[in-house]
Amino acid sequence: MPLRLVSFSAAICLLFVLFSTLSFAETVIIKLNLEPDLRNGQRMYETCATCHLPEGWGSTDGTYPQIAGQLQNVLIKQLMDIRSGRRDNPLMYPFVQERTLGGYQNMADVVSYIATLPMHPKHKKGPWRDYSDEYAKGEILYKANCSGCHGDKGEGNNSLTIPKLYGQHFPYIKRQLMDIKNGYRQVTPGMKAVIDPLSDLQLELTVNYISYLPVPKNEQAPSLNWRNTDFY
Repeated sequence: MPLRLVSFSAAICLLFVLFSTLSFAETVIIKLNLEPDLRNGQRMYETCATCHLPEGWGSTDGTYPQIAGQLQNVLIKQLMDIRSGRRDNPLMYPFVQERTLGGYQNMADVVSYIATLPMHPKHKKGPWRDYSDEYAKGEILYKANCSGCHGDKGEGNNSLTIPKLYGQHFPYIKRQLMDIKNGYRQVTPGMKAVIDPLSDLQLELTVNYISYLPVPKNEQAPSLNWRNTDFY
């Protein structure tokens, strides 16, 4: 399948923060504009494909997330957070280090390649169908707590590094929210403040609704039989 254009054709803006060991030092923000090379991104993705699959679809049991079609700046922020230790992910940690993945250009290349991959046409959804009372409760919870940042359709925001939610496997999002609630994953104070007051059931209802958000047809693979011919 031909590679689709990345969501913005100019450059990726990489933001990361350097923290001084001195408590009174101000935060330093460095911006890098990197023109992505999709050919190199394909080569770098070979390592990722072992777990995330050549298609980037992850696993429907939630062990590995679907990364195909995710926003570039969201992906690069996660790589940077794992590399720096801000996000604790022992499985991913060795694969995002500079000795394995390389520098910022390689990171920009690989996330741009991932963003071009079409999404799973039948990702794992939650147990409550879209005609159920539980689905309706989840919709209310999502619109009250999540849509302000992630969008009414779960489209996210690339410039603000807010993840796209539609198309993600139900078990994966559920696990991430529970990890945040239980203090196992660090997120922004704003997101933590939204999640903490919600009960486990409310979180599950919210994730159930998210799992039924429609994936735009032009972002889906044509069928479950689609294979990434870059690797076959």
